[in-house]
Amino acid sequence: MPVADSVLLGQNVQIPQPTLVNLYGCSIGDYTKIGAFVEIQKNCQVGARCKVSSHSFLCEGVTLEDEVFIGHGVMFTNDLYPRATRADGQPQSEADWTVVPTRVGRRASIGSNATILAGITIGEGAMVGAGSVVTKDVAAHTIVAGNPARERGPA
Repeated sequence: MPVADSVLLGQNVQIPQPTLVNLYGCSIGDYTKIGAFVEIQKNCQVGARCKVSSHSFLCEGVTLEDEVFIGHGVMFTNDLYPRATRADGQPQSEADWTVVPTRVGRRASIGSNATILAGITIGEGAMVGAGSVVTKDVAAHTIVAGNPARERGPA
């Protein structure tokens, strides 16, 4: 079931057919376009008129405000200290870690293959260069690029 019944879809949301996405427990705003091979997990909010390009991953806790552009293969994280198991060797469950939320401001753009670490805020109108690794907040209307992403100028 690539688009779960728990997904709240706004008006005129575009999803590729046949459905080549995995969406569950999230909300997608009006006139947003979702590319092929995208996963958007529970408790994600995608605003109106956004574009999420193919092969991108929005994990639990990510919020995209309106008119955000996500390039191809963009990866978000939501755990500062990921582990597969607890100290006793048992597999972790949802009770064993805390989702660290990430927010992308209105009209921000994130280039292809960028990685956004947990807990980051990308400000309104900011631009993240392709291939960047964003390790700290990005100010509104600023361009960042590189690994780690550094300010390059105004957007």
